[in-house]
Amino acid sequence: MQGDIQNISAGQLKERLDAGDEPVVLDVRERWEFDLARIEGSRLIPMSELGERVTELDPAAETVVVCHHGSRSAYVTRALQRAGFESVSNLEGGLDAYSFADESVPRY
Repeated sequence: MQGDIQNISAGQLKERLDAGDEPVVLDVRERWEFDLARIEGSRLIPMSELGERVTELDPAAETVVVCHHGSRSAYVTRALQRAGFESVSNLEGGLDAYSFADESVPRY
């Protein structure tokens, strides 16, 4: 499975969050994007800062990586897997897709 990444759909993530599951939702967009729209409870570490801030994350915690459309988050998901993170998933379609599953999250 080297190179393959685990994906989670917007609907699956919304169901899990609604059910009280609490994966770390890691938002890798820029601050201005995060200020426009975000998943409640998500944590912002822009992709450009991840190298110096990765130690703020727990490699054993389940982590779902989020960006606008899913490209940056797929890249970060692979990087975290290579860094030894045990359970990391990419949000398919990013926050844009999630905004359809959760109407409280605006599209931009």
